[in-house]
Amino acid sequence: MQDVKIESFEDLRVWQAGIQLVKQIYLVSREGELGRDFGLKDQLRRAAVSIPTNIAEGFERRSRKEYVNFLNIAKGSAGEVRSLLRVALEIGYLNEPTYSQLSDQVVGISKMLFKQIESLNANL
Repeated sequence: MQDVKIESFEDLRVWQAGIQLVKQIYLVSREGELGRDFGLKDQLRRAAVSIPTNIAEGFERRSRKEYVNFLNIAKGSAGEVRSLLRVALEIGYLNEPTYSQLSDQVVGISKMLFKQIESLNANL
């Protein structure tokens, strides 16, 4: 497998996964009861958007220490998304398959962020 040169945040797989999550969250939250619950919908969307946005902002800072800080913020937002998805499931806004699929996506992103944070911290 050939190493891909990372020249911008758009090259990062974790950022790409974050964008895919945002797309899915927007699609799921525009219909049904979740689509009509403006507070929960807005908070869920904002938390999801925060993941790739913080990855991008940290990457653009060009300081490893700041980048790690923004990756930690993105990881926190991933936890927020997981919690909000669970709320949506528990109150009947999401069905189990949709919840599981989205939750698995977020867990995958959290794991990617953890590995990247660990790698960057090891090289400080």
